[in-house]
Amino acid sequence: MTTTVEYIRYRIALDDQPAFEDAYARAADALAASPECIDYELARCEEEPELYILRIRWTSVDAHLDGFRKGEHFPAFFTAIRPYVTAIEEMQHYVVTEVAGPGKASTPS
Repeated sequence: MTTTVEYIRYRIALDDQPAFEDAYARAADALAASPECIDYELARCEEEPELYILRIRWTSVDAHLDGFRKGEHFPAFFTAIRPYVTAIEEMQHYVVTEVAGPGKASTPS
């Protein structure tokens, strides 16, 4: 099965970060309930702390756009994150290539 990875890059002012993370904690309930969502992860940049990346793996682009966005879970998701939509700097779908594998740190000793 080919999955689609959506990356959303945000720039969030330091003072707004607690509310932003709280909003995504609420929005995560909708992602977790969505049959189109495989998994998700929100990460903050260590070098530039105002940058965040949200990674969501979907079963396909169509499942995301036609399933989730038109489905019962999207309204709750969007309501939670709506104040931060204008802070999006990039929102794209990617297909994972064959270049993948474990690193040394993931191998048990």
